[in-house]
Amino acid sequence: MNVLGITGWSGSGKTTLVTRLLPDLTARGLVVSTIKHAHHDFDVDTPGKDSYEHRAAGATEVLVSSGRRWALMHELRDAAEPNLEGLLRHMSPVDLVLVEGFKREGHEKIEVRRAENERPALYPSDDQVIAVASDKPLPDAGRPVLDLADAQGIADFIVDHFGL
Repeated sequence: MNVLGITGWSGSGKTTLVTRLLPDLTARGLVVSTIKHAHHDFDVDTPGKDSYEHRAAGATEVLVSSGRRWALMHELRDAAEPNLEGLLRHMSPVDLVLVEGFKREGHEKIEVRRAENERPALYPSDDQVIAVASDKPLPDAGRPVLDLADAQGIADFIVDHFGL
């Protein structure tokens, strides 16, 4: 399974880039899934719904199914948060998994950089950053610099990189 991180600091535009890449990649016939790292207290369920009550009552996993979709929620309880590799084992096989977050893990990544973001670049110290998507020139990046406004060009780079 091909795995590519869309990484960068908070507010850099990672989610915007992912949501612009997905329609382009899927229009090419690719099957693409995503993994998004969230803060520890996020919730996808609604208090009062049966699935929420099942989790609240102590179920480790709750699978909700309908004619349109199914979702599996897994409570860690006191277990450690799994790493990216552990999460990928739960994913169905696809052409590409785009990973938002997990910037410290060892998978290949495209770093998102914006001129107004003053946080230090990740790419100088991370050999797994294969390209930088930026709204400004980065002549000393030492890797391809992609135009952040050109989602199709970034999708072309991804397709070429993975031979898709």
